[in-house]
Amino acid sequence: MGTAAQAFEEGNPLDRTIFFLLIVLAASILISRAFPWGLFFIRNFVLIAFLLYALASVLWSDFPFVAFKRWFRDLGNYFVILVVLSDPRPLEAVRTLLRRLGYLLIPLCILLDKYFPGLSKQYDNWSGAAMYAGATTGKNLLGLVALLSGLFFFWDTITRWSGRKERRTKRIIQVNIAFLVMSLSLLFTANSATCRVCMVLGCLIIAAAHSKFFLRHPTFLKVLVPGTFCLYLILSLGFGMSGDLAAAVGKDPTLTDRTKIWAFVLSMHTNPVLGTGYESFWLGHRLEWIWQQAGLGGLTEAHNGYLEVFLNLGVVGLLLLTGFLLASYRNICRYLATSANIASLYLALWAIMLFYSVTEVGFRSGLIWLVFLLGGVAAPKRSVDPVDSVAAIDAARRKRFSDPRLETASQRR
Repeated sequence: MGTAAQAFEEGNPLDRTIFFLLIVLAASILISRAFPWGLFFIRNFVLIAFLLYALASVLWSDFPFVAFKRWFRDLGNYFVILVVLSDPRPLEAVRTLLRRLGYLLIPLCILLDKYFPGLSKQYDNWSGAAMYAGATTGKNLLGLVALLSGLFFFWDTITRWSGRKERRTKRIIQVNIAFLVMSLSLLFTANSATCRVCMVLGCLIIAAAHSKFFLRHPTFLKVLVPGTFCLYLILSLGFGMSGDLAAAVGKDPTLTDRTKIWAFVLSMHTNPVLGTGYESFWLGHRLEWIWQQAGLGGLTEAHNGYLEVFLNLGVVGLLLLTGFLLASYRNICRYLATSANIASLYLALWAIMLFYSVTEVGFRSGLIWLVFLLGGVAAPKRSVDPVDSVAAIDAARRKRFSDPRLETASQRR
C-alpha cells in the first residue's frame, strides 16, 4: 500500500515529459502570436487570483515540490486553451477542436469496447463488476467523453438546422446525427448516471436557448440556469433530499458511497481556511491512512469538486473559485446578445460543470475543465460567431464580384 501511495505521489515520467513539451509548444505559439497578456490579466482578474493563491499554497503544503509540479502541469492547460482562443477565428477553432475530439475518441472507444474488450474492460476491486472504459482510463471518463461529444454534435445540429436544405449542410447534419447516436450508446455503456443527467440538462439548455421564446426574452434564460442549480442545492442540502433526487434518476441513494467518502474526509479536520496545499490532500501518510481506515477502496479523490477544492485550498480557494464561476457566467451572458449560437453551448457547459462537480471532481486538470475553460475564459480579441463570419465573408465576395463598377474597371485595364 505504501508503494502505491508513493507511485501516486511521483506520477508518470512519460506523462510528465509529454506535458512539459506541450507547455513549451503552447507558450511558443502564444509568443509568436504576440498574445496581449496585460489585457488577458485584466479581463480574468479572479482566475489569475485563484491561480496565484494556488501557487502560494505550495508554501504550506506537506509536499511543496509535488504541489508545485502539479500546479505547473495544470498551468499548461490554460496555455493550451489560449492557443485555441487566440486563433484568428477563435470560435471556429473551438468548433473544430470539439469536432475532432469526437471524431477521434468516439469510434475508438466503440472499437475497443466491442472488438478488444481485453484492453477496455475493467473490474471493480470490491464487487468484481465488469466496466468498460474504451480508450479512457475509467468508466466515469468514458461517460464524460460521451457526454461532451454528444452535447457538441447536438449543439452543432441545432445551429445548422435552418440551412438543412443545402447539400453541404445536410451532409454535416447526417454525420452529426450518426455521431450523436454513437455518443449516446457509449453513454449507456459507461453506465454513469451523472453524465446521463448532465446530457439531458445540457441538451435542454441548448434547445431552450434557440427557441423563439428565449431568443426574445434572454433574461429568463439567464435567471433560469443558475436558479435551477440553487433550487437543487436547497432541496439536497437544506431539506436533505439528495438521496431522493439520486434515486429519482436511477442512482444509488448514497451516490455510490460518495456520501460516506464526504463524511470521512470532512472528519479529518484539515485547515478549513487555507487547506492542505494545492493537490496535496491525497498524498503521503494521509492517503495511506484513508486507504486503511475508510474501507472505501483506493480513493484518490473526494468525488465532489467543491469539497476537493475545500480540502486542498480551504474556504479562500472555494471563494475564489466561486468568483471565477460568476465572472465566467457574466462573460457567457454577454455572448447571448452578440452570438447566441456559441453562447448556448457555453451556457450548457457552465451548467453541466456545476452539476457534474456535485458527484465528480470537475474543478481539476481534466477534460471537462478544459472544455469549460473554452467559454469561461474571457480571452481578448475574440471574433463573432464563426457561422456569421463565414456568411459575411461569402456575402462580401459575392458583392465584390457582382459589382458592375469593378467589372467596368477591369475592362478598362
